[in-house]
Amino acid sequence: MTGSPENPVGKVFCVDIGGEGQRLDQWLAWQMPEYVSRNRVQAMIKAGAVQIDGVVAREPKRKLKQSERISLKIPDPRDPEPSAENIPLDILFEDESLIVVNKPAGMVVHPAAGNWTGTLVNALLYHCGDSLKGIGGVKRPGIVHRLDKETSGVLVVAKTDEAHADLAAQFADHGRTRKLDRRYLALVWGSLANTAGKIEESLGRSRTNRLKRAVVNPDAPDAKHAVTHYRVIKRLGADKAGQALASLLECRIETGRTHQIRVHLAHIDHPLIGDREYGKHFETKTARLSSAGKTAAEALGGQALHAAVLAFEHPVTGDVMRFEVLPPKPFQALIDALEDI
Repeated sequence: MTGSPENPVGKVFCVDIGGEGQRLDQWLAWQMPEYVSRNRVQAMIKAGAVQIDGVVAREPKRKLKQSERISLKIPDPRDPEPSAENIPLDILFEDESLIVVNKPAGMVVHPAAGNWTGTLVNALLYHCGDSLKGIGGVKRPGIVHRLDKETSGVLVVAKTDEAHADLAAQFADHGRTRKLDRRYLALVWGSLANTAGKIEESLGRSRTNRLKRAVVNPDAPDAKHAVTHYRVIKRLGADKAGQALASLLECRIETGRTHQIRVHLAHIDHPLIGDREYGKHFETKTARLSSAGKTAAEALGGQALHAAVLAFEHPVTGDVMRFEVLPPKPFQALIDALEDI
């Protein structure tokens, strides 16, 4: 169901057992999409856009009771249309149907709150011109998959509706019946007990931070099945007990959930080096690194995750295309520094 600022969409929620006794603004914020902040929910409440059992509720702190019906009218967000920007691209391949790029760490894939400019989409609009507009949606023209801001590596973008539909289907299939293959290099803290393994844990929104993901019970309302395979490529460094300080992994994903690799590796107590969201409790381990290791870890600027390999079927010719890129210099410098410990 869609709406406009003149005819906002109506939403209705019923308070369950878990919501009884919670503040109206807090509970309602958890029901909203991520782009709707708690502050925005509070503003809607104060503006009279929220009703409880048909009565306008203007007090954000109001405590809820089980089975109460919460209704609100929220306009669809009107985000600015992305503009073309002359930003250099590392192009691995391009034809009339698609373009494959090596995304640098630090670049956001598509415009969103807090990042309306300087994104890959802005760069693509400049490079491809108006032909890219409208492919797959205004805010994300041509985008069929994404990488986190600090994750570098191979990414394919569609340049036609036909290519977008076919590539989107391949990514949704996750290589089960077609040739899609996605492999990542990950630098994690510690030495994994096994040389290879499979992490199969459902993911959902974190109950403590709605902007983060977490491993959740498969029966949770927002639970999504997620599977990550890993293989230890090498163990790096050693502590006083002779245990590796870090490990270089190859990760392959069967599903494409938000922050999947990051959350899964943190769940098994081997978070990505430099991951400030999911590996914050491991930051003290940096003190065990050599001077060169500390410098390299700081220079990384984010989580040590790199999309090294991407293979897929060309949406028009059917040919299997495979791209492999080396990790960026700061990533490799950290590997080298860890090997020297």
